[in-house]
Amino acid sequence: MILVVDIGTTALKGALLREDGTPLETGQTPLKLMSDSSDALRHETDAWDWVRGIRDLCAGFALSSEKKPAAIVVSGNGPTLVPVGSDDRPLHPAMLWMDRRCIEEAATISEINDFYVDPTFYLPKALWFYRHEPEIYEKAKYFFACPEYINYLLTGHAATVLPAVGFESYIWTEELVSQLGMEWSKFPDLVRPGEPMGVTTATAGELFGVPPGVPVFAGGADFIVSIIGTGTVASGRACDRAGTSEGINLCADRAISDPRLLCVRHVIDGYHNVSGIVSTSGKALQWFKEITGQRDAPFETLFRDIETVPAGAKKLVFLPYLAGERAPIWDPNARGAFVGLTMNHGRREMTRAVVESVGFAIRDVITVMEEIGLHVEDVRITGGQARSEAWIQIKADITGKRFLLPVMKDAELAGDLCIALFGLGHYGSLAEAAESAVRIERTFEPTRENERIYDDLFAIYRDSYLGLRETFGKIGGMT
Repeated sequence: MILVVDIGTTALKGALLREDGTPLETGQTPLKLMSDSSDALRHETDAWDWVRGIRDLCAGFALSSEKKPAAIVVSGNGPTLVPVGSDDRPLHPAMLWMDRRCIEEAATISEINDFYVDPTFYLPKALWFYRHEPEIYEKAKYFFACPEYINYLLTGHAATVLPAVGFESYIWTEELVSQLGMEWSKFPDLVRPGEPMGVTTATAGELFGVPPGVPVFAGGADFIVSIIGTGTVASGRACDRAGTSEGINLCADRAISDPRLLCVRHVIDGYHNVSGIVSTSGKALQWFKEITGQRDAPFETLFRDIETVPAGAKKLVFLPYLAGERAPIWDPNARGAFVGLTMNHGRREMTRAVVESVGFAIRDVITVMEEIGLHVEDVRITGGQARSEAWIQIKADITGKRFLLPVMKDAELAGDLCIALFGLGHYGSLAEAAESAVRIERTFEPTRENERIYDDLFAIYRDSYLGLRETFGKIGGMT
């Protein structure tokens, strides 16, 4: 059996899986966000909660020398960064992937690097500590990404997972760190997914309740692991990582150069990963639930509430830019907005508009991909939104693309399993492991009767941001 763990933004999930993917035990524990109401760009979490969460999972699984996993793989949200001291404890709350306070630091690195580096990336966060929290910077033994911190606590081996050759500039390089005046020794060396990290130690047993001597293999950031776990390992296949945020990753047979999208080498050699990231998707609907007094209402209740609202929410559009926006506009000052509100709109129409906004944001990314000559054959969905068939169908209708629902909805856990099987030598490559282990449960075809209204509203969605961009910038610049 394999122990797989994925550290999300709001929940930590784990499972004991047979090698064929059959779950023996599953578990989940909530994680808390630490946001500052006075600073919309600041988003943090207590990294030690990750340790507590895994300890609780392992206690629930009753691991022991008799019930000992054959391997452990951990994935997690990113780009998230935590400074760790000489006692191996966090020195500061972890800066989450959606934290955008490092705008000036990103600009500095972009100028040196001669290509755009987003404020959410790893190195701008480390530079922020160097500039704004020098005492913490000096005390830091290492800067860790999220799952790599857990790997370190499990094995004592400090490393950062490099998804593919060419990704270094999006993480860190010795030359760039030195140019910024920081110490390279604080930045762990790079390893590839599936490489052995070591085995669990006695200290890990005390921290997590895992038996000693279990092999740990490098997993990595959730977006990379979910690509493997959805079988997005051949040209034309795309993956929709649909949770708090949204990531669209396309497996392409060639590289592209367009500032609206990210393009790096794919985790599978010979391909490229072309991607766009939507900052707040599921988080936008959660926000709307809370401000309308429906905090505890299941998402299924919201979808039942809007099933009679026509496609297009009676000509109402929502911009889901509640924490700035990444692809394809890359604007930290972007804000959320309802466009087209009238007295004929109520809570149900507004709910539907928020749901549809995620589809429009995905279509925006896919449209850019196809404008530059790439082809999206299908979209494989994973994450919390994969449990809502209504939402999947809305996305298929808005984008005009076929959506595939895998049997294992948590692609990060499925990807962790594939990595473990590859690390243990059961398959010759990650692609072979994914093609064998990932199975599709259902296909959602787009319905054409809503095509015209969604085409019209998508144009309005794009035009609305362009019309409000200057206003958003003025709001962002206010003190």
